[in-house]
Amino acid sequence: MIASNGSKTNTTSKAALLAVLYAVIVTVPLACIGPGAPAQAAGNEPADKNWLAVAPGRVEPVSGTVKLAAPVIGVIDKVLVKAGDTVAADETLIRLNDSEARAQLASAEAQVDMRKRVRNKEAPSSSATRRRAEDAVADAETAVYEARALFDKTSADKRAGQTNADVDAARTGLTRAEARLSQQNDELRRATDEAPLPTVSEGEYSVSLANLQAARAGLQKLTIRAPTAGTVLQVNARRGELASPSATPPLALLGDVSALRVRAEADERDIDKIKAGQTVVVRSAAFRGRDMAGKVASVAPLVEQGRNATLSQRNLTDVDVVEVLIDLNEPGPLVTGMKVDVYFQKETASQ
Repeated sequence: MIASNGSKTNTTSKAALLAVLYAVIVTVPLACIGPGAPAQAAGNEPADKNWLAVAPGRVEPVSGTVKLAAPVIGVIDKVLVKAGDTVAADETLIRLNDSEARAQLASAEAQVDMRKRVRNKEAPSSSATRRRAEDAVADAETAVYEARALFDKTSADKRAGQTNADVDAARTGLTRAEARLSQQNDELRRATDEAPLPTVSEGEYSVSLANLQAARAGLQKLTIRAPTAGTVLQVNARRGELASPSATPPLALLGDVSALRVRAEADERDIDKIKAGQTVVVRSAAFRGRDMAGKVASVAPLVEQGRNATLSQRNLTDVDVVEVLIDLNEPGPLVTGMKVDVYFQKETASQ
């Protein structure tokens, strides 16, 4: 009798457990399962179901996120910016230790001075025009190097109270020096075409000038500059750390946040439903009940694996996706890096 009651109790418990599991399964929408599911919970889905497709995405600057790395291996000496700073194109952000590079530059400069003296002791003969053109190029290269050093100094000092006018003047000076160098290089090419073969001393002088330029270029590589104007989104560099081209995370992240866009990953099965110019609605779990309007800027001509999946973790729910860029009409409270869901509307713009 006791055994019989125990059996009935176990049977009742199993039935109750199965009933609970069934209730959970049927109340979870299938749309919320899988990598392409929107972030909203079932109770927060829009009442209007008039969507062609839904895709997860992430907010980014209109320029995309620019990852800055060191072009060479070196020890970080100075970090001149912090997250949130607005920077101009070519502005110095980070400097690596340059003591060795400056020593090599000094040696190259000494070689140029010595080779020039040796060359000048020889009669110029019919190569006088080429010599003058070569000297003019050397002077112009020095002017560019000095103008860039002045721009670096004024842009760094701007954060300590230097006026924007000083930075603008330094940038103008650099632009003029670069234009002058381009002009002198053209004249040297014309003079070289018409001149006889260089003498030994002239050749050695030309080689020393090339070595000087290589030393200057090596020194410039130790300065990490902003490739474009924008806002510093993140700084991972610390003074004294070793930087390298392959280091992760990048030394800094930069982007133009004057406008924002969304980079979404749409299921490949929806590729025929999404077109450039199509109207979309963007929603974020952080701002429930608020819609941000936008339009499809472009649809990538490539289907690939979603970035959230890896080859080693691929499973049956993984899908291949197509990348879609969304221009936001008004980003509202959205912030770079925020996760959002993109709802593609049925009406499409004319192509």
